[in-house]
Amino acid sequence: MSAELSVPLATVCRVLEAPRSTIYARRIQTTGSVVVSKRGPKTEISDDELVELIRAVIAESPFAGEGHRKVRARLRREHDVRVGRHRVLRLMRREGLLAPQRLARRRRPRPHDGSIIPDRPDALWGVDATMAHTVVDGWVWCSSASTTPAPRPGPRSPCAATASPPSNRSTTPCGTTSQPSGPTPPAGSPVATTGDPNTSGHFQGSPRWLGISDSPAYPGAPVCNGCAERFIRTLKEQCLWARHHHDVADPRAAVTDFVHRYNTEWLIERHHHATPREAYQAAVAARAA
Repeated sequence: MSAELSVPLATVCRVLEAPRSTIYARRIQTTGSVVVSKRGPKTEISDDELVELIRAVIAESPFAGEGHRKVRARLRREHDVRVGRHRVLRLMRREGLLAPQRLARRRRPRPHDGSIIPDRPDALWGVDATMAHTVVDGWVWCSSASTTPAPRPGPRSPCAATASPPSNRSTTPCGTTSQPSGPTPPAGSPVATTGDPNTSGHFQGSPRWLGISDSPAYPGAPVCNGCAERFIRTLKEQCLWARHHHDVADPRAAVTDFVHRYNTEWLIERHHHATPREAYQAAVAARAA
């Protein structure tokens, strides 16, 4: 009708109270001559090429379950590909490459105010322990100690960590029954502890013998020891729960290898996606300067 009467299409649609979008859509369906392309500026790398690169980054990563932020950081660090965070998120969501996440829960009021992040490295170490199951020896203990440098905005994450190889003893404090595979708390630095094993007389006596003071967390508030809690979660997801263990020697070797891999390759967003060793050395150098 618009072509026959030489009347603009907008006028015809306004008189007939018909949407113009329907007419345009039907034209595309009948003719098929219009190619719908991606809106926005043209990028140097297409979405299909970026998806293949993202899959390669996920396959080459030594860790499992990394999200779009760390994938984007590895694209920049390892492949010199700089893309937007929202674009990486959109493509990973479309391809089903996002890691599973816990459902958000309502936060309860905190029992204290303040921060557990010290103003320098080696000033406060978080200590925690967990258990791993083996076929022959049953449940074995694994303890950890982690520290963080000067505070920066963002979630709590350790910048350097050490873990004692698993033992079938009831308690295995870091640095007392075995040689840790990372940095150890120096004498005089307080250790934040939580849980029943860390309040036992055997554990309390070990830090005192090493000249280390104790700073217990609030009861029922694991956030007070958030750095150690977060490292234990990473240790479980990336190491202890990743495979079956035959005897105590299997998790001992796995934990030793994981601690080295964590300190040299794990990326921490709050430290601008630097590795724990890089963040620790930078904090020590800044402190010395």
